[in-house]
Amino acid sequence: MSENPVREIPPVREISLIGFGEFGGIFGSDLAAAGIRLSVFDILFNSGQSRAAMLAKAKDGNVRACESLEEAIRSADLVISAVTCSAAAEVARNSVQYLGSGQIYLDINSVSPETKREIAQILEPSKAIFIEAAVMAPVSPQRLKVPMLLGGAAAETVAPGLRAIGLNVTPVSSRIGVASAVKMCRSVIIKGIEALTVESLFAARRYGAEKEVLASLAATYPHMGWDGMLPDYLISRVAEHGKRRAAEMREAAETLRNIGLEPLTALATAERQDWLVRGMAERKISIRPGEPFSWQELADTIVDAASSEKSPVRARTGD
Repeated sequence: MSENPVREIPPVREISLIGFGEFGGIFGSDLAAAGIRLSVFDILFNSGQSRAAMLAKAKDGNVRACESLEEAIRSADLVISAVTCSAAAEVARNSVQYLGSGQIYLDINSVSPETKREIAQILEPSKAIFIEAAVMAPVSPQRLKVPMLLGGAAAETVAPGLRAIGLNVTPVSSRIGVASAVKMCRSVIIKGIEALTVESLFAARRYGAEKEVLASLAATYPHMGWDGMLPDYLISRVAEHGKRRAAEMREAAETLRNIGLEPLTALATAERQDWLVRGMAERKISIRPGEPFSWQELADTIVDAASSEKSPVRARTGD
């Protein structure tokens, strides 16, 4: 992607959204409600099992569902890529032939800085304006106002136009990869704390020691909320989004490898997130946003029967 700064960006009147999962669904419906013309493409639109539900979701969100990637992005001023981590580069490869000079390609996927740079190189022949974005908080509470960091030669120039359509963006660097590095390095801490909480409190629960553990944590870190809602919040994030968060942590691991640092903690975090998701799937447990959540109930349900038989400590279930 060219490093020459872009001097002027026309107003964003038409948006193409690639990917219509949780993030895409929220952004799509909110942008459509703001009166912006929005086209959406998701590979599940062409999936026999998922097609009807996905098209109904698009209709409910007042967005135009497209049959192809080309149809979605040909006339868009702004193309937003909101797909899975593993698909981000592939979507760029499939999109480059349909993009043209002056179009903005905003990649909001949680991938490593190296992957963002790869995407920039993939899109360079199109002469489209590539902007990386790093989403810095859960999307569902803040929706369009979720804070995002921007990177790229045109980040400063593009930012006012993105704010004009309701996005909460802050340019941080003219270099591709810096915004994503902020996201990935932060995730080592944030998602690491989530995984540590699952591991510590599930073990404490089985030993009948969770009250004392939480009291000790609250005394050590009195402003974090260990004696309040924090444990439920941290563990619910894994329970609701563990699969996606594990994928992001593997991107964080790649970020660390790329600078020669062995990603011991990042990979362990991903494994613990996957462990909880697998345990819930095996027991057909699902967590719906907004419903009451108890980490103790989840811990009691998820305890592996074989491990319980081997352990001299029995699961605590009555508190």
